[in-house]
Amino acid sequence: MQPRALTIALLAMGGEGGGVLADWLVDLGEHNGWFAQTTSVPGVAQRTGATVYYIELFPRALAPEGRQPVLALAPVPGQMDVVVASELMEAGRALQRGLVTPDRTTLVASTHRVYSMTERTAMGDGRVDADKLVEGARAAAARLVCADFASLAEQAGGPIAPVLYGALAASQALPFSRAQFEESIRRGGVGVQASLKAFAAGFDTALAPPRQPVAPAPAVVLGPRLATLAQRIAADFPPEAHDLLRHGVLRLADYQDEAYAAHYLDRLRPLRTQGELLQEAARHLALWMSYEDAIRVADLKTRRSRFDRVAGEVRLSQAQMLEINEFMHPRVEEIADILPRGMGQWLLQTPWARRALGPMTGKGRVVRTSSLGGFLQLYAIAALRPLRPRSLRFVQEQARIEAWLAQVERLASINPALALEVVRAQRLVKGYGDTHARGWRSFQRLMAALPALEGDTRGAQRLHELADAALSDDSGRALDAALASS
Repeated sequence: MQPRALTIALLAMGGEGGGVLADWLVDLGEHNGWFAQTTSVPGVAQRTGATVYYIELFPRALAPEGRQPVLALAPVPGQMDVVVASELMEAGRALQRGLVTPDRTTLVASTHRVYSMTERTAMGDGRVDADKLVEGARAAAARLVCADFASLAEQAGGPIAPVLYGALAASQALPFSRAQFEESIRRGGVGVQASLKAFAAGFDTALAPPRQPVAPAPAVVLGPRLATLAQRIAADFPPEAHDLLRHGVLRLADYQDEAYAAHYLDRLRPLRTQGELLQEAARHLALWMSYEDAIRVADLKTRRSRFDRVAGEVRLSQAQMLEINEFMHPRVEEIADILPRGMGQWLLQTPWARRALGPMTGKGRVVRTSSLGGFLQLYAIAALRPLRPRSLRFVQEQARIEAWLAQVERLASINPALALEVVRAQRLVKGYGDTHARGWRSFQRLMAALPALEGDTRGAQRLHELADAALSDDSGRALDAALASS
């Protein structure tokens, strides 16, 4: 058989050490009797800029004396021996490009997720199913080595590259020993001990037997403050809905107060015998009742838990100070939303008052919440929570919720499938500002089409398709086309 090069593709994002990993592999080959060549093709349109590093290794012993092999500069679909992906979507991209094949390729991939821009900007839930990605990778590769290598890197306090390097060594896809892999790290001379520790973690994890399926999360337990509501859930609703209802109660008590959470249960009680409809309504009603406004945003941004989370994400040390800058761009509408109903309506209807707020709303501004002044600005807005039930936005949203629930209750007895899709259509109504305005317009258009769908045997399916069209773009053109074809 004609000798050939070993082909390796590394798919990594900016800051993950992909270049270092490629250098280690070149060093590994060159110090152990192989010709080695590496190239890289950067990408700037995927999250933090994904780069494909390509390495070819050819044994010196098989090269005719005085001659060197000609090595390729880019990966070729169907010709890869090893593919290393630093994140699950990168593994999916490798599959999509045909780099992974069941007759040849060992795929080493981390199962953690860094969501792509298309996933982040989707108007609905645009996330790719991680389990399906793993299943596809397992079917496409000759061998799959996967685990959450990012969590191991975080525990080691460094990038993911040495962890992936350890997993690659454990896979035995390359003809080198563990000691030879480790020597290439030592020759690098930078962060050697930390990299060796991370390498060992990746090596051991790759050799470990597959983990058993993760047990489901424990049921939510409502504390003493919400004990009365917990008793109501147990007494008035079927067991299969209890966990969803407890989540909803906890969310709304945190959002407003216990009375608001109790009103949530009052609203759902007419649907208590409706099975799946009740569960979907419990989820979507909790989301709608906890709509986003300036009070909610300010509350979340000034919580101690948020400062602790950010400090953990940037690995803040005792010798460092943390500064958090928030970019705020309130519109007149957001200001009117949190004012008492009459005052908010007056502001929206009074041109000179709107112009007076121009300096505040015309341009965005940066608020440093890690400073006392910036923190107190947002804390003062968050402190308006007790006054929220009198605000313009609260009155509007409660009226809209009541109209939506009335439609659901009416349809539940005559067309349960359509009632279920009316509940699910709530996913269009979210966010605040322009996002909320666009979603609300689309929702209104769906509700206007509802009478024509009630007598259609495909009415539920049709409403589902209309909602999907509304979520597919923010211009409304897809929904226009879908409505025109109905």
